[in-house]
Amino acid sequence: MPEEYVSIHRHQRSASGRLDHMVLRLAAIALAMVVAQVGLPAPAGATGQGPATVADPSPSPSVDPSPAPTPTPTPEPTPTGPPALPGPFTFFGRGYGHGVGMAQYGARGRALAGQSAATILEHYYQGTRLGNISASTPVRALVLSSFAPKSSAFRIYGRGGTWRIDGIATVFPRDAMLTLSRVISSTGAASWRLRVTRPDGRRLLNRTSPADVRVRPAVSATRLQLWSKPSSYDLYRGNLRILAKSTISVVNEVPLDLYLRGVVPAEMPYSWPREALRAQSIAARSYAARKLHPGSGTWDVTDDTSSQVYRGVRGEKSQTTQAILDTRGIVVRAGTAIASTMFHSSNGGATENNEYVYVNSSGAIVAGPVSYLRGVPDRAPNGAAYDAASPYATWRTATLSGVQLSAMLGADPRTNVGPITRLDLSRRGVSGRLISVTLSGPLGTRTVSGELFRSVFNARRPAGTAQLRSTLFDLAPIP
Repeated sequence: MPEEYVSIHRHQRSASGRLDHMVLRLAAIALAMVVAQVGLPAPAGATGQGPATVADPSPSPSVDPSPAPTPTPTPEPTPTGPPALPGPFTFFGRGYGHGVGMAQYGARGRALAGQSAATILEHYYQGTRLGNISASTPVRALVLSSFAPKSSAFRIYGRGGTWRIDGIATVFPRDAMLTLSRVISSTGAASWRLRVTRPDGRRLLNRTSPADVRVRPAVSATRLQLWSKPSSYDLYRGNLRILAKSTISVVNEVPLDLYLRGVVPAEMPYSWPREALRAQSIAARSYAARKLHPGSGTWDVTDDTSSQVYRGVRGEKSQTTQAILDTRGIVVRAGTAIASTMFHSSNGGATENNEYVYVNSSGAIVAGPVSYLRGVPDRAPNGAAYDAASPYATWRTATLSGVQLSAMLGADPRTNVGPITRLDLSRRGVSGRLISVTLSGPLGTRTVSGELFRSVFNARRPAGTAQLRSTLFDLAPIP
């Protein structure tokens, strides 16, 4: 506490001063006796028992007391908004991916524990059963999109055997090359020129190309190489359909189980346990079959993570090809329909309800619950997560200050609230994944989906800061 100071005044009196003081005291006594006799009110400072000593005389009292003086108001401080949360912020998380359906690392852990593919799938897609579909069902995979030839023409080669073009009687030799070049006429009209040349350079075909060209093997040994694809995974079974408009797109038309040969090893390491590979084969087959719509559009699935990764012939592995053969034509069914067998890398010990993951950008639930995509624990009897071998079974970000986090989120208008004063991470699904995050600051309050928060964080994070790998994260380690 602050010290209190008292000033003490000492008065020196002369002899004459002492006499004057005595006279004053006698006068005060006489006045008090008179007051007592006539009943007048005593002056301020006097008591009924005798004289009062007053260091400084008070002014004569008023008949009506004056009102208390109005204090000078203290000016209000200029509002500056609540202070930002000081931090530091370290996000701790579990799992990698959306968390719906089968966890691939979880399937691996269950296979190592002795579970069959059927048991694994029954756990992740509860209430489903195994059924069948023709292994030769056609799949249309978009393998090249919006390609615009510039310095060189669009190219396809026939490898391993002869090949042909629909509507043209000629059978072209092995290693012959098809090219498409864009031609602009003197009137400004654009068209495509189709040419085929032998390996020795001799031209076999030169004509104006239609907008829709289908190239197919003439013998079973032939594979078609999409040379213009910007990837080393450019060799395919089945047909290549070329759609030439202002740019070129290419669709690989291939039987379902041959398509899977380029999918399963791209989605799961081929060295994993056999039952895990079988479970992945059935899940991938079901996922593709669910996407088929042969009566509309030009393609069913893409070759990237927006569907499932497909690498064609160059991605095939003998172990995964055997798992596909072992499960030939088997799919997961929910009632009579093929199930939407969603899968992801690792779930951190639990999967999530589909409707809590696929929300809108503000975290509002817009999807209906799917009976077989329910969130369930994914732990062994000893409590260990089946996906414990995943490098992202648990993870953490770098530690960020409140200023850093506010700047990151403030760089996107969807999460900009100014310096963050409150971060609400309480709205969660059955697995603990965040359905939404609420941010507060001097610019207001915003609620965004957990996935949108994750996306903005990952896009704006400082160099060297780890990503948020899933929406299963908090500001303290998650058991």
